[in-house]
Amino acid sequence: MNSTLSFPHSISISSVSPLSSPRTLSPRCCNSIPSQVMEAKPSQGLYPLHRCKTIHLVRHAQGVHNVEGEKNHDAYLSEDLFDAHLTPLGWQQVDNLRKHVKASGISNRIELVVVSPLLRTLQTAVGTFGGEGYTDGVDAPQLMKAGAGNSDRPAISTLNSPPFIAIESCREHLGVHPCDRRSSITKYRELFPAIDFSLVETDEDVLWKPETREENKDIAARGVEFMNWLSTRKEKEIAVVTHSGFLYHTLNSFGNDCDPAVKSEISSHFANCELRSVVLVDKCMNGSDPPVTNYPGKIPSGEDLPSDVADEK
Repeated sequence: MNSTLSFPHSISISSVSPLSSPRTLSPRCCNSIPSQVMEAKPSQGLYPLHRCKTIHLVRHAQGVHNVEGEKNHDAYLSEDLFDAHLTPLGWQQVDNLRKHVKASGISNRIELVVVSPLLRTLQTAVGTFGGEGYTDGVDAPQLMKAGAGNSDRPAISTLNSPPFIAIESCREHLGVHPCDRRSSITKYRELFPAIDFSLVETDEDVLWKPETREENKDIAARGVEFMNWLSTRKEKEIAVVTHSGFLYHTLNSFGNDCDPAVKSEISSHFANCELRSVVLVDKCMNGSDPPVTNYPGKIPSGEDLPSDVADEK
């Protein structure tokens, strides 16, 4: 079922959960007063279908910085972790997520993969949503070259995969930590030839500053702008591969008018390689897609005065 979170901006997000046992409503959503004597205050949201998108949010798999930072937080300051790549365990996590998106049918529905332009997110994205490995007779552009990013992985093709596009607005906290500084786009294009990097404006990373760490409120604001950008896309089902801090601060900006359990479904911290599916609602007509399932009626035309209106006359 869908549980709607309202944004104080031009979009809202709803969590997507399986149809399992009924949810127990909290006192915020219902009480013991009979429904016939209380004012109707729906706890759901109702929006036109063509103004909704399904977004599959993914945090990258385990990177070398996660391992070292768990041992000693000061390790995040090490240049040895510059543009951190996935660990062997991280690649196992990617393999398991790939199995899940195939078994659940998600991979067949995704029309676009949006990815943060850092090595660990690029590896996670192509490993999860990319095409199959190369075999004899396969002639398709490469999403990832063999061995990219200190891995032992074979090349990944674009065969039967959605398009991939990189954008800086869904990056991790900017500044101070070398693991969050990206490599040049020239290098990425060599390693990931079929990913579209055209939205990244500079070859070198000019957003990351060695002495200044992006504040939580700023990454949250950046995240809201990113969500608004997603709402303008024509695609209806999109995967986003990004970072823990970005997801946490972006999603915690919203849903404060909801039951805490509903807010937590969306905004709690993501584990490595966790996927959560949400519905993004455009409430201010950012997008311009017309409805494709609506039907105008009155074909052929005729008298259609509603009975309740007729009773008033």
